[in-house]
Amino acid sequence: MPKIADKYLAVDPWKVVEEGFDAGRNRVSESIFSLGNEYMGVRGYPEEGYRGDTLLGSYFNGLFEESKVGAQYKGIIQSLRFMVNAVDWLYTRIMADGETFDMAVSAFSDFRRELDFRSGIYKRELVWHLTNGKRLKLTFERFVSMRISNLGCQRITFEPLNFSGTIRVIAGLDFAVLHEDQGRMYWEAVRRGEQNGNTAMLGRTVQTKNRLFSGFRLEATDVVEDAAATGATDCDGRFIGRELLLSLKQGQRTVMDKLTVNLAEKDVSRSDEEIWNDGLELALRCADLDYDAAAAQQREYWTQVWKTSDIVIDGDPENQQGIRFCIFQLYQTYHGDNPGFNIGAKGLTGEAYRGLAFWDTESYCLPFYIFNNPKAARSLLEFRYRSLPHAVERAKELDCEGAFYPIATIDGTESCDLWQHSNLQLHVGTAVAYGIRHYVSITGDTSFLYEKGAEMLIQICRFYAARGQYGQKTGEFGYFGVMGPDEFQLMVNNNCYINWMAKKLFEYTLEVIGAMREADFGTFAALAERLALTEDEQADWREKADRMKIPQEQETGIYEEHDGFFDMPHLDIHSIPVAEFPLYAHWSYDRLYRYDMIKQPDVLMFMFLYSSEFTRAAKRANYDYYEPRCIHESSLSPSIHSILAAEIGRPEEAYKFFEFATRLDLDNYNRNTREGLHTTSIAAAWMNIVYGFGGMRSDGEKLVFHPSIPDHWERYSFQVFYQGTRLMVEVNQEHAILRVADGPDVEILIYGRDYLVAAAGVKVGLEQAKAGEPG
Repeated sequence: MPKIADKYLAVDPWKVVEEGFDAGRNRVSESIFSLGNEYMGVRGYPEEGYRGDTLLGSYFNGLFEESKVGAQYKGIIQSLRFMVNAVDWLYTRIMADGETFDMAVSAFSDFRRELDFRSGIYKRELVWHLTNGKRLKLTFERFVSMRISNLGCQRITFEPLNFSGTIRVIAGLDFAVLHEDQGRMYWEAVRRGEQNGNTAMLGRTVQTKNRLFSGFRLEATDVVEDAAATGATDCDGRFIGRELLLSLKQGQRTVMDKLTVNLAEKDVSRSDEEIWNDGLELALRCADLDYDAAAAQQREYWTQVWKTSDIVIDGDPENQQGIRFCIFQLYQTYHGDNPGFNIGAKGLTGEAYRGLAFWDTESYCLPFYIFNNPKAARSLLEFRYRSLPHAVERAKELDCEGAFYPIATIDGTESCDLWQHSNLQLHVGTAVAYGIRHYVSITGDTSFLYEKGAEMLIQICRFYAARGQYGQKTGEFGYFGVMGPDEFQLMVNNNCYINWMAKKLFEYTLEVIGAMREADFGTFAALAERLALTEDEQADWREKADRMKIPQEQETGIYEEHDGFFDMPHLDIHSIPVAEFPLYAHWSYDRLYRYDMIKQPDVLMFMFLYSSEFTRAAKRANYDYYEPRCIHESSLSPSIHSILAAEIGRPEEAYKFFEFATRLDLDNYNRNTREGLHTTSIAAAWMNIVYGFGGMRSDGEKLVFHPSIPDHWERYSFQVFYQGTRLMVEVNQEHAILRVADGPDVEILIYGRDYLVAAAGVKVGLEQAKAGEPG
């Protein structure tokens, strides 16, 4: 299926730039120009009000509402939770000579907006043409602080080009926001008022009673009047604001700064009074910080990010911009300051997928953080540890023991109302276990492993031991009535991915138990006693791992995706008319499951995750069989195919899959960027360069590199953290250079040979790539 770019943004190595306003693309731009700092996020919507097509989106990580499902059968969820649209803390209205500025109806020119990756500041400017001939230049700036996660900053500059006179500006907080996905408002006002120069409000969600304090202070020049304001949406007291009368002089700039602190609270045991006081105290602590100082902190933060996480591509300006956009968004989405948070499929940029986290977090996002921000990687795993009690309860609902992690969640509970996904997709637990293994292997953080990871592994093992069964004919162990990563195969037996990953789960957990018993017997004994872990239970896991069924055709070496897959009716996916995509929207639901067509990599996925256990020939055989059957209905799919294509010596094919990876949202390839950014696919774009062209593999005893380079690139470089060392990798058309940028020397494999890499570096000719055996 060819994907076609919708190009309308300027190409710049350090910015996203839109010149000229296109109302038909506004929602796409709102997603692309989204801001976030892990704690909160805002779409790039016009803060001054817009009656055109817009999604006014303001979101807080982990702040949720719920709706009832009304299921009638045991094991099917009764309610689902979702990230709720929250306060419009950017609320602004601008009025002059009886007109209110609104890009949907007002005349304007010279529109330009940009998002600068080096500062994290979003800027929009235009000239407003009033009906009486006056022209007023408006410049809007905003950012959410990466240093103080509760802080959002907004600056509006007014410059009259051909007149002097007054304008009125309302700045406020609006809790009367529509949650578009659910078609209703979810907030009620609890308290509002003015105190110590702050205009503040406390809101509460209707169902879950989550609360949000929001308070702002204004700093403005040329103020004639300052009074309390009433908003147009001031229904049930859900708005509070200030109205300023500003005196403007022709050719001079008048500036209004609004600094807002937001404090979200999910603990229903805390009183409204406590949260109100906490919010005011937080505002007081930020009182000495003005817009310019906060912006300087912001620039300093991003300078440090790019020092250690930048990827440089010479010879491909579009993908240079694209990969920096991806890295920028990954840091905006998550940087590890809040261990109770996770990464939703759309991050904090939209309501699609309801703000829920999937297995994508551990399988696609976690590698980026492991190699760029280990603190954030541990924080992501901390979320799974904190939500372990929910996973234990969920396993009981499915008549199993141990811990069954949800396929979609915001707080650790299952929030997928499609039973075939929430009950049959077992692979989240193995993704969590793989994430623990991967994190500990690369960082050496055994303290996390022994204090928290081991407990998760044991409980996950218990679930997989309870959920699996032995087949009647072969006596092999496996999983019946499941759905693997390929969601086009429903209620199958012995999905090869699930079986393989469960086998590895059992083996790794037993390995950890053995190492922990020797290295820290006291901690192990206390854990074993608390969890009632026995030798018989461990022996059971060993037997189930040894007798795990791994479907494979011995003559060809091709793994069978599940029992009977090789006998399914074949469908030439290239015969499907373009007009029928996406298939979910054009085919009856049951029709998807009738063929050997797959949605995304399944067998190829575990061959990538455990790369060191498969030869290049085995990967090539399985790639050649499954790639022609893959429809790539998931945005996560192309990256894995690109990585494997690069490894098996298909550079053109690798680049074909890669070419839209970094620009999936910038060029709206899937025509759904308007719903929010593909956050986990953005992480896959990073993998595509580092694991694909860089040829890095990280599942073995040593870090492995097998670099290649697209023909039209001059050079590229990236950095990774590995066991306390920051390693720089640079590749051009002739050779690869690997050197230690910071930390001790490291032993790694390059093209299958051992090297001790130091600050002086190692230079290896790219021609050696043909002789080396990666992975």
